[in-house]
Amino acid sequence: MTRTLEWKINMDLLEDEGSTEARAVLDTGKSKITGHGSARRNPEDEDVPLIGDELAASRAMSDLARQLMRLAYKDIGEAGAGMADEEEREAPYGWSAPAR
Repeated sequence: MTRTLEWKINMDLLEDEGSTEARAVLDTGKSKITGHGSARRNPEDEDVPLIGDELAASRAMSDLARQLMRLAYKDIGEAGAGMADEEEREAPYGWSAPAR
């Protein structure tokens, strides 16, 4: 069965006095997951807002990815294809990680 889905991610960034906060919201159409990230500039460093944006956004996406992986492992366990607490493993039984 072939299927096509579109999941949307909205990224909000707020900069204030050398710090940046990011919020990434994944909307699957059925649920929403929110990731958070932040970055703070060392007062001795040059003010380059793009760097704070990139760091905070990447940390929010990383948080989002961890939550999504946790949810996938939970769903795998509930489907009987492995145990729900297998997030410590690289690839739970029945599902393999892509070749690197």
